[in-house]
Amino acid sequence: MTSTKPYDIAKRTIWEAYQRVKANRGAAGFDDETIAMFEQDLPKNLYKLWNRMSSGSYFPPAVKQVEIPKASGGIRKLGVPTVIS
Repeated sequence: MTSTKPYDIAKRTIWEAYQRVKANRGAAGFDDETIAMFEQDLPKNLYKLWNRMSSGSYFPPAVKQVEIPKASGGIRKLGVPTVIS
């Protein structure tokens, strides 16, 4: 069987990645979309992500920069990625 997609990405891989993101309980990124918002239409959103990645049309969006104070003084810059965009 020949794939019609240029990249062979298993749907299971997308599901497992989503599970890791959810387990991390991260904050909303640049797009302000939370995991809860993403889950409102989870099957559609996971399919859309898989489709874009396997077709080669997915490009990661901007990362939100957050400044975290360091215990020793100063700040550390943290990059918070989006759930999906």
